[in-house]
Amino acid sequence: MNAAFSPLAAASASGADLLLWVAVPYICLAVFAVGHVWRYRQDQFGWTSRTTQLLEHRWLRWGSPLFHLGAFMVIAGHVVGLAIPDSWTEAAGISEHTYHTTAVWAGSVAGVAMVTGLGMLCARRLLTRQIRLGTDRSDKLLFPLLSATVLLGITATAAHNVFGAGYDYRSTVSVWFRGLFVLQPKPEAIAGAPLLFQLHALTAFLLFAAWPFTRLVHVWSAPIGYLARPYLVYRRRTTPVAAPTAGGPTRSTSRSRRAA
Repeated sequence: MNAAFSPLAAASASGADLLLWVAVPYICLAVFAVGHVWRYRQDQFGWTSRTTQLLEHRWLRWGSPLFHLGAFMVIAGHVVGLAIPDSWTEAAGISEHTYHTTAVWAGSVAGVAMVTGLGMLCARRLLTRQIRLGTDRSDKLLFPLLSATVLLGITATAAHNVFGAGYDYRSTVSVWFRGLFVLQPKPEAIAGAPLLFQLHALTAFLLFAAWPFTRLVHVWSAPIGYLARPYLVYRRRTTPVAAPTAGGPTRSTSRSRRAA
């Protein structure tokens, strides 16, 4: 594992480091918070994922569960790796080797599932004409940004912790991430991290900034009401048939005979 950042590095943080690792994250978080308030007040009816299941369901049937299951696992892994200090996991009896091995392999499985599902959803949107024509500007921003964030994260993990010598991001990237939320930013903690980890962090914060203005807002709309909602019964609509008159022929037939 790579060593942790030097405490003396704080004094040498450049203006670019302050911009990238302090200003940009705080701006993105501010847009994330204010954007959700604005979206809720201005566009409550648009607070949805805008499903296209009626237009195509074969790719959606497999792509959506794979993507969402992988996303939940990836988010859980990031919460443990970024928000929880390594001293806490060691105090719980989880050694660094055990954590590292579990994180790498569980994260790899989750990442593959998420990328596979996301790839199917993107291909579905590009190859199905009706869905492609209905893609709005927010989706055109969301899908490339989300894809870049996911692919950079998987590539960083594979390059450094699967096929590489290993990189202890919990002593650098995690320290920087936690410092932002306690108002003690430490740009020097991530300034020396590998480029792939830095790009992954930047695209993730840009994704936070775009979040309120895309379909991702449906994450906060937990369908709790569906648990108590009665079933909806759908019946096929039948075409009504004109009933014959008492004398046998229909009215239209009788009219035609009188006319003759």
